[in-house]
Amino acid sequence: MRVVLQRVAEASVTINHRVNAVIEKGILILFGIEDEDGEEDVEWLCNKIVKMRIFNDEDQVMNLSLKDVGGDAIVVSQFTLHASTKKGNRPSYIKAARPEIAIPLYEKFIEVLEEKLGKKVGTGEFGADMKVSLLNDGPVTILMDSKNKS
Repeated sequence: MRVVLQRVAEASVTINHRVNAVIEKGILILFGIEDEDGEEDVEWLCNKIVKMRIFNDEDQVMNLSLKDVGGDAIVVSQFTLHASTKKGNRPSYIKAARPEIAIPLYEKFIEVLEEKLGKKVGTGEFGADMKVSLLNDGPVTILMDSKNKS
């Protein structure tokens, strides 16, 4: 699993001209799944995301986690995070999980993240054409891949 975490002052997801989710201070999570990914990847990523110290303390040092600051989160599925660009100019998405694998893991990720945060998270809609708007705070952008956990 790959995620891009973006610390935001605000973010929203719109689907078919309807706002599906909106947050203020928090994290926008772009979330991609591969065929080999499983629930252990979900658990590891959710633990890291909730505890990742990327918010400023009173001394303006990134020392606080999403949970520490009471921040919110939006999760947006994004198969393009697994694009292979080795050959040619058209990315290949062969590593991205098919919906029958990806959808249950996407739903599990949201469930576990909500449990660890102790609150609901905003979401996009799996497979939908979404418009994602954000005001990156910092900017702070972190890439994580569960294959690099050991």
